[in-house]
Amino acid sequence: MTRWRPLPDVLPREARHLVEQLRALKDRTGLSLAELARRTAYSKSSWQRYLSGAKQPPRGAVQALCRVAGADQARLLALWDLADSTWPHGVPVAAGPVGPMADAPPAGAEHRRWRAAALVSFGVIVVLLAGLLWMLPVGSG
Repeated sequence: MTRWRPLPDVLPREARHLVEQLRALKDRTGLSLAELARRTAYSKSSWQRYLSGAKQPPRGAVQALCRVAGADQARLLALWDLADSTWPHGVPVAAGPVGPMADAPPAGAEHRRWRAAALVSFGVIVVLLAGLLWMLPVGSG
């Protein structure tokens, strides 16, 4: 089970309860934040903000976590509705990273991922161009 940091004091009771329930669901899945991000349409950093109480999770994020965890969406969406009206909109909430340090990517991981994607894309383009040039008829001189 993940060791969570305390939630910000500015969170109202309803918002706090929603985040606690989302944390419990995330823990139940056994997924890291990165794995949760891969299985949903929300990034790891978004999940960090939602589960730390720094930002209100969108309704769709609650639905996505329920799907991944196999939980009852109706109950969590009712909690979301209650929290939505009390969430401190526009109030900056200071919160550190959530979850174990194992969830933190190594330094430069994002740069390496983009570089690898660029190299693969370049390789595909070269192969396609070579195939295109090979297929073109040779001009009769």
